[in-house]
Amino acid sequence: MAFTLEMAHSALEKLAKSIEDGKEHLSDLDSEVGDADHGINMNRGMKRTAEKIRGKNYADLGSLYRDVAMTLMGAVGGSAGPLYGTFFMKLAQELSGKREVPLAAFACAMREGLDGVMRLGKAAPGDKTMVDTLAPAIEALLNCAEQGDGIAWNMAVLSAEQGMKGTASMTARRGRSSYAGERSLGRQDAGATSSFYLIVSFRDASLEG
Repeated sequence: MAFTLEMAHSALEKLAKSIEDGKEHLSDLDSEVGDADHGINMNRGMKRTAEKIRGKNYADLGSLYRDVAMTLMGAVGGSAGPLYGTFFMKLAQELSGKREVPLAAFACAMREGLDGVMRLGKAAPGDKTMVDTLAPAIEALLNCAEQGDGIAWNMAVLSAEQGMKGTASMTARRGRSSYAGERSLGRQDAGATSSFYLIVSFRDASLEG
């Protein structure tokens, strides 16, 4: 099954709802090691994104994700705006001119998005960031793409969840959380958590479609 423009719209609506429902949890996770505003910032950005794309007829995945990227960069404060914006801008570049792509091709576009996030944030797996959720999820998606969408997306979500939960045992080495040093131990990373919502939203939209 291909990943379609309709699925992309649905995933973004689902992500906006997940962020809204989880905004207090996200800000609570951010409270001891950051500015306690990750949930507020992400909710503002996703609300504006949902408003921007709702009812709009896009020619291709690239134009949709370009609007998403620009909206998030302008609306989300702190480092999250540029990082999420970069992720979606890379998707836009990779998927330009396409209304649907095979799952493996979408996973490759996501990997380009991850590479952009890692370069911008100078982060790698183990640094206690959103990378720790995205990297294993995308790897699972790539490895399982030929086994069918259901298996691939469910493995991606499982891997994302393990990566997200694993950040609790890490000491932050990048971003504002790194200033907390050892105090960041035992605390799940907020960016890794919002990234988990992202992967779940992609999965749910894809399998419903």
